[in-house]
Amino acid sequence: MRTRTRLLALFAVPTMTLTGCGLFDDDTTERMTSVATSFADALTNDDPSAAAAVTTDPTQAVATLGALYDGLGTDVRFEVRGVDKDAGTFTLAATWKLGADGANEWSYTTTGKAADTGDGFEVTWDPAAVAPGLDTGPLSYSPVYSDPARVLDSTGGELMTQQVVTLVNLAPGVDTAAVANLLSPIAPSITAASLQAELDAAPGKTVTAITLRESDIAPIRDALTALPNVTLAPQTRLLTTDRELASPTLSGLSELWQQQAAAAAGWAVRARTEQGTERVAGRDPQPTTDIRTTLDLGLQRAAEAALTPIAQPATIVALQPSTGNVVAVAQNSAADAEGPIALTGLYPPGSTFKTVTVSAALQAGSVTPDSIVACPGSANIEGRRIPNDNNFDLGEVPLHTAFARSCNTTMGRLAVDLPPAALTDAAAQLGLGIDYVTPGLTTVTGSVPTADTPALRVEEGIGQGKVTASPFGMALVAASLAHGSVPAPTLVAGQPGTPDRTPPALPPGIADQVRTMMRETITDGTATQLRDIPGLLGKTGTAEFIDDTHAHGWFVGIDGDLAFAVFVHDANSSGPAVDAAGRMLRQR
Repeated sequence: MRTRTRLLALFAVPTMTLTGCGLFDDDTTERMTSVATSFADALTNDDPSAAAAVTTDPTQAVATLGALYDGLGTDVRFEVRGVDKDAGTFTLAATWKLGADGANEWSYTTTGKAADTGDGFEVTWDPAAVAPGLDTGPLSYSPVYSDPARVLDSTGGELMTQQVVTLVNLAPGVDTAAVANLLSPIAPSITAASLQAELDAAPGKTVTAITLRESDIAPIRDALTALPNVTLAPQTRLLTTDRELASPTLSGLSELWQQQAAAAAGWAVRARTEQGTERVAGRDPQPTTDIRTTLDLGLQRAAEAALTPIAQPATIVALQPSTGNVVAVAQNSAADAEGPIALTGLYPPGSTFKTVTVSAALQAGSVTPDSIVACPGSANIEGRRIPNDNNFDLGEVPLHTAFARSCNTTMGRLAVDLPPAALTDAAAQLGLGIDYVTPGLTTVTGSVPTADTPALRVEEGIGQGKVTASPFGMALVAASLAHGSVPAPTLVAGQPGTPDRTPPALPPGIADQVRTMMRETITDGTATQLRDIPGLLGKTGTAEFIDDTHAHGWFVGIDGDLAFAVFVHDANSSGPAVDAAGRMLRQR
């Protein structure tokens, strides 16, 4: 309407000149700009129909543009950068944000044509005016990766590599009995009934029955392929080279591997032609480096084997005190069902926390390892009845004996006389209550709140009350006692964890005294079944929960340059944890 009114006004003034660089030229530029802008705006707004409507071939344009958005996504901006009325052309500038997070940017300019068809100006349909290469064939985006990195163990051996796996997909109507017959030798839980139940739960849809490694599917690939309504879909995944290996550390390492691969990835926009694909734009990937971990596979396997006989959830975390290196993190299948409890599960640590309590008491100067202390079978301390295990009574004994025999009554009495923050501070000196950001590893150490009341100090002194610790946290306590200070936990070589606050220093001599008492726990205390292991230090623990009717079992130990914690959920005593430690140490 605006153009038509303007033309009428021109013809109503007979003295106006209409030649040379006059108003007709300006009007042509304006009309070309208008149609080009409409075209660009529709492209920006992911509206193929609107864009196609201003072209000379709407049918072809709408199909091509729809496929373009399918291939590249819709995060794009087009704008008109100029119009040449003499050539009948306009310039488009486009910027695509490509990939899941739009991190990859593709910018270019193209030239399109616009002409007056008699019914007004239209864009002459040309796919190349929208994107380079679009005239060759449909465009698609994909990331481009360099050769995949490997995840290595501490010796440089392969721990995890990218491997081909195959998804066995089933469509409705499949012969579930025939499929189950082929898969059950690999996965005994797969039956015709279980497969049918999966199909029934997703009516009309395809379901994935199982994902198989190449060595598993190779013998049955042809037989599966021959079955109607069965399709095989190969994929690449990061897998352990040893299928039996399982550790909570693997998921964190997989995430780290994926982050590294994504950061190094390039990208490509390709045109699909009858001859194949042709790269139109992109960026080459950067090389990746192998991820070398601190894991000791021999110890890892020994730890896993040590937990296998235990029915309850059980874990082992082992560190190298001199470096902070994480050398093994193992869980049995019952623990796996609950998640990565070795690293983030929080439980009352029971008598293993007496390593902290005695450290705090020694620092307070109230006792020495040789101080004579009372170890009655039970004691009422600040209104809280504290019993020893089975109410054993040692009478008056040196502190080191009370520690080795795990006298609750002694430790409760020591704790009640400490300042409110003493246990919190002593725990932090050993890494407990301090959390780390560690590449490849997600951990929580525990919590030791300030004990503002005597009753709370009594309970915290024996690792109960509000004190919590993860198996990782107690392994760090053992490593700190072995090292004399808190070592920064490390899973990826050369990338130590960063603490959320700097651990306070442990005064000289304290760790030596606690270690001496831990040695007596093995030789003459509550873990004498490990006496055959030369030089071993340790502390047993039983931690009550659920109204004191159940108890977790713990054992923390130091064996040379190895510190570890064993946790068994609802074990009722420390015995299963101690036995598991023995199995691990005797196999490594």
